[in-house]
Amino acid sequence: MGRGSLRKLMRRKSTIAFLMSLPLLTLMVGLVAYPTGFAIYLSMLDRSMSRFVGLGNFAYLVGRDRFWMVLYQTSLFAIAAVALKATLGFVAAHLVHNLPARGQRKWRGMLLVPWVIPAAMSVLGWRLLFDPSFGALNWILEHLGMDRIFWLGETGWARFSVILVTVWFGAPFFMVMYLASLKSVPEELYEAASIDGATWWQRMRYVTFPMMRNIIAITMVFSLIGSFAGFTIVAVLTGGGPLGTTQVLGTWAFLVGIMSGNLPMGASISLFMVPVLAAAAIIVLRGVAKRGSDS
Repeated sequence: MGRGSLRKLMRRKSTIAFLMSLPLLTLMVGLVAYPTGFAIYLSMLDRSMSRFVGLGNFAYLVGRDRFWMVLYQTSLFAIAAVALKATLGFVAAHLVHNLPARGQRKWRGMLLVPWVIPAAMSVLGWRLLFDPSFGALNWILEHLGMDRIFWLGETGWARFSVILVTVWFGAPFFMVMYLASLKSVPEELYEAASIDGATWWQRMRYVTFPMMRNIIAITMVFSLIGSFAGFTIVAVLTGGGPLGTTQVLGTWAFLVGIMSGNLPMGASISLFMVPVLAAAAIIVLRGVAKRGSDS
């Protein structure tokens, strides 16, 4: 390549953009691509990491009832938490959006507190609330004439507690995203709908939802990935108990891979999350892209 051709290449906007993004691409390869490739390599080794077993670890997991129970619990926590976070975030965003500007700032700050506090610290606080002997929740139940609840010691209540804390921690993120989307909806659309005699629900259905559907879909995918790969809440709140009935893929991978010393099996467990999340992301983002092209 001659000097003139090289000079022309360097003047292209695409070349300049590539060179400017090269440090970030290098960082991504180092922090994402390499660990992912190494995890795939690990998942194809035996426990001693001295023999190649191919997909043997995955076949072993699929044949165990424990794996399917953990996959069910992970899906249950993720889907239930995302649905509740989206609903509560949507309601909270509308309530804050209809407040005066000064009131909005105050309420936004207060409602963002659960999301700002480090997860491990806030979950420790919830664990104290759930304490069967001295927790505030059982104290309230006793004063209402109700029996104490062993929140983290019974399967049903332990699962409920995990979902509750996950929703409490993640709902403010949905509120902020939906509030930003609401502020971008032109007021003229609502005024035109009101002049045409549209009810509150009709304005919500034909104006608000169509204008917000892309941000709703993207936020739910982002939260689904975070909830499905979640570790901190279960690890700190229940540790996977009682008897593994709140175990999720993230905590089980840590238990098997780190605590039990079986790194290849732990890597195999964590990699099972990839196809599930990839399929969910592709389905939702395809819908977003299709709606964008239609509009």
